[in-house]
Amino acid sequence: MPVRRVPKNYRSLTGLVSNSRTQAMTAFESSLERDFLLLLDFDPEVEYYEEQPVKITYPDARGRHRTYTPDVLVRYRIGPLQVRPAQTLLCEVKYRDDLRQHWMDYRPKFRAAQRYARQQGWRFRLVTERHVRTPYLENVKFLRSYQAISINASYRTRILNALLELEETDPASLLPALSQDRWQQAQILPMLWQLIASRQIGTDLRQPLTMQSRIWLKES
Repeated sequence: MPVRRVPKNYRSLTGLVSNSRTQAMTAFESSLERDFLLLLDFDPEVEYYEEQPVKITYPDARGRHRTYTPDVLVRYRIGPLQVRPAQTLLCEVKYRDDLRQHWMDYRPKFRAAQRYARQQGWRFRLVTERHVRTPYLENVKFLRSYQAISINASYRTRILNALLELEETDPASLLPALSQDRWQQAQILPMLWQLIASRQIGTDLRQPLTMQSRIWLKES
């Protein structure tokens, strides 16, 4: 459970996003933190994540006790056949300008977080807009709306069989290969996005997702 509630803040964006790992809502205190949570929720390698997971006590330069609450705890799944160990990250989400302007204030907190994380067998990580605000984020925001749609089993089979035969194509070429009827193509397209969102169809999500993006059938 989070160690404190996120207060209303009229200087930055605050709110809640759904957390599919806990089946609850997760709070954020900035749009950057919200976007980072969206990435975590979309990532199949993320086993669990939680906002404001621990309160760390540390001494300041005068020996007075201070507290610091990192933003997010992320636990990743163990690799296939245990070829890599599971990893847990204690994350702080900050804008780069904020880090530059207040680095001397933040440094003791981050050092305390590094020590605490090391003691737990975790790693401490700073997350900035450079890590979050990428074409991948825009693709995640787009695909999230298709994750929960109902799949027509017949259309799903036709899409996957067509990709099996074509090996690699793009959405603009796949649709007419499935049907010449424009109305039916419009029904099929959301299911194609859903199959990409569920990783049954592969594409390079590091690049902007368009009707010309290369797509292929993922191996089972």
